[in-house]
Amino acid sequence: MDAVRVALLREVLAGTEWLGATRRFAGTLRSSVVPHGGGLLLVGTRAYEPWHLAAHLVDEAAWSGTPELTPTLVRHRVLASDPAHLSTGLGRIEAARRGETLLVVAPDAPDAELLTRVHDARRAGATVLALGSGDRDLSALSHEALAVPRGPDGPDGPDAPDSSDSSDSSDSSDSSDGSTGADLDLDTVQHLVSAAAGENALPVARGRRRFRDRLSRLADQLTSPPTARW
Repeated sequence: MDAVRVALLREVLAGTEWLGATRRFAGTLRSSVVPHGGGLLLVGTRAYEPWHLAAHLVDEAAWSGTPELTPTLVRHRVLASDPAHLSTGLGRIEAARRGETLLVVAPDAPDAELLTRVHDARRAGATVLALGSGDRDLSALSHEALAVPRGPDGPDGPDAPDSSDSSDSSDSSDSSDGSTGADLDLDTVQHLVSAAAGENALPVARGRRRFRDRLSRLADQLTSPPTARW
């Protein structure tokens, strides 16, 4: 999804809580992957691998000049024939340590094995972020979680983002709910998060904007209603 399409999507979502929720989550992601840190680990569930998010984060890392946003895709099943960049298994999560960030994308409930490894990574000091259906067990293990309910009949009620932030000093997590008036799927939310993560990474230098951000701003202006002239 290019800058113009992201800008158009943000125009459609104006007035909903999705823009703020995805920007806050992306800000947490960006601030957790510091330069010369341990890196970003990205993992899905046994039934879902976040290929598209991995690709978008690679693009954002290149465009924003922040290589620390480039993720290592952790896979539940690795074959001997897989190339090196696709050969990282679940053992990598178990080896996660302080300074590393683990982003879990879970459109369905994670299995016990994954939850155990995420728990171990958090205990070792890694920052854990969760994006998905809002599974209670995964959210409880996460420092911050962004839920994408499956629909009005889903377990979380109306389609609305649920962002929770839990710290090591507290056993509970705060959450905020609200109706967005927009029905978004997980893929779309991943686009918004990855785009915002790249923008949050931008250095401010002499008031100049990157070409990609100028393009996004132009798209915002072109899709805005005309200003009334008196």
